[in-house]
Amino acid sequence: MDGYVSSGFEPVAAAFQRNFDELGDLGAAVCIYRDGERVVDLWGGVADPKTARAYGADTLQLVFSTTKGVTALCAHMLVQDGMLDLDAPVSYYWPEFAAAGKQHVSMRWLMSHQAGLPTIDGELALDEVLRWDPVVQALAAQAPFWEPGSAHGYHALTFGWLVGEVIRRVTGSSVGAMVAERIAGPLSLDLWIGLPEEHEPRVAPLRTGPLPSFDDLDPDTLQALTTMLGSDGLALRALTLNGAFGIFGKRGGPFNSREVHAAEVPAANCITDARSLARMYAATIGTVDGVRLLAPEVLDEARREVVGGPDRVLVAPTSFGLGFMCHSAFSPLLGPGSFGHSGAGGSLGFADPDSGVAFAYVMNQMRLGLGGDERTASLVEALRASLS
Repeated sequence: MDGYVSSGFEPVAAAFQRNFDELGDLGAAVCIYRDGERVVDLWGGVADPKTARAYGADTLQLVFSTTKGVTALCAHMLVQDGMLDLDAPVSYYWPEFAAAGKQHVSMRWLMSHQAGLPTIDGELALDEVLRWDPVVQALAAQAPFWEPGSAHGYHALTFGWLVGEVIRRVTGSSVGAMVAERIAGPLSLDLWIGLPEEHEPRVAPLRTGPLPSFDDLDPDTLQALTTMLGSDGLALRALTLNGAFGIFGKRGGPFNSREVHAAEVPAANCITDARSLARMYAATIGTVDGVRLLAPEVLDEARREVVGGPDRVLVAPTSFGLGFMCHSAFSPLLGPGSFGHSGAGGSLGFADPDSGVAFAYVMNQMRLGLGGDERTASLVEALRASLS
């Protein structure tokens, strides 16, 4: 383990070490900002067991759905600029989207997983998905899986293309280009949606963990998993886009490939480090080296809970604002008022305006399961203890 810890945040360092000693972390990093200043910046372990490459200060990590927080931030910056109206129909910006009865779907519904478009009916090959236009055209033609606005269900992959296409229509450039110009550039972040090839050697390959043992699950959780992963359920279709991304194998599946890293999948393929992710969230709730990304009133609208309760895709109760996860049993953050997004396997980025804290954890050893990750929960609890 290496890095820096400010006085008073030693419990976070202890929890980070425990993640390696007791909770199976392979390579990871954690970073915390408070009131615009970095107070924790730690990394450790192994980036690539095949080469014994250490997880260093400059190691990059794919963070799966933690990406959605970055994409949501882009949308809210356009709201702040007066270029995007959350109460407008999506078809105002993207006319083709009006097909199949979607003409009244609002941006607000799109941002809060209420559009009824967690997947598509047809199948696309991975190379088609990565080209952008085929999947966007399929979503524009798709009939909703439920009445839009009547329920919410996690748009695990489609969220990125849906919101990303609106961003492209409004700005004339891609999400990745906006991230580079408006977020990563001004804040000097190592954070990309669409990784330049020269940074590929810095990426730590993902390692998948074993599936949870069904023998250890209580009956309610077992029933929820059975329903969620059943052949007739939407979850598996939503999480893989009808199999385009396959099921993770021992080598991490397609998300370890250069092709996926280079493309823009704005719900799932952001590549960054904990330092950059925490710095980004710090700049949403305050000023970091002269940069503030969201005005307080825009931020308050973005993080306010819009939907909560049973999720049509994940089955379990979930809670979302406009693109961001809210603090809940399913997505535990620092407490009420916190907002951010977790990612498959355990990564997490969030901010808490009440305490002035921004937090990020990234790792290469994935854990498969529902709800919060034990390693992340341990770090957040240590942060809470440091603030008390």
